[in-house]
Amino acid sequence: MLMARIAYFEGTDPLVLAKLAAEGIETIPVANTWDGHGKYVNHLSKGEVDVVVGPLHKVIPVRPEQVKATDLLFACENFDIPVVLVAPASHLEKARKVLGDVGANVHVTAPAGFEAQIRKHL
Repeated sequence: MLMARIAYFEGTDPLVLAKLAAEGIETIPVANTWDGHGKYVNHLSKGEVDVVVGPLHKVIPVRPEQVKATDLLFACENFDIPVVLVAPASHLEKARKVLGDVGANVHVTAPAGFEAQIRKHL
């Protein structure tokens, strides 16, 4: 049986990651283009991870970068890797708006539903 694997951006809730790791789910760090936290998210390959998770702000480029969230998550779209981003419950609509059209495989959730949304993709 293959073990589930989560790729996570820096700042992802460590207690959620620890709980999943204690259940035998592998976790690997991934990076956006700026933070160098782990493997560059766009270098993920098909079947390498089951889901990418992290805080919304990790996929929102800063100016003067000429990239969009869709550029940062291209490999996820290309290889059908689900992405679960967390944002405050009070700001979910604003979060979706700032992301733009990132496709149906990118999910924005409040902290209370973060773990449950991750588990849907394992």
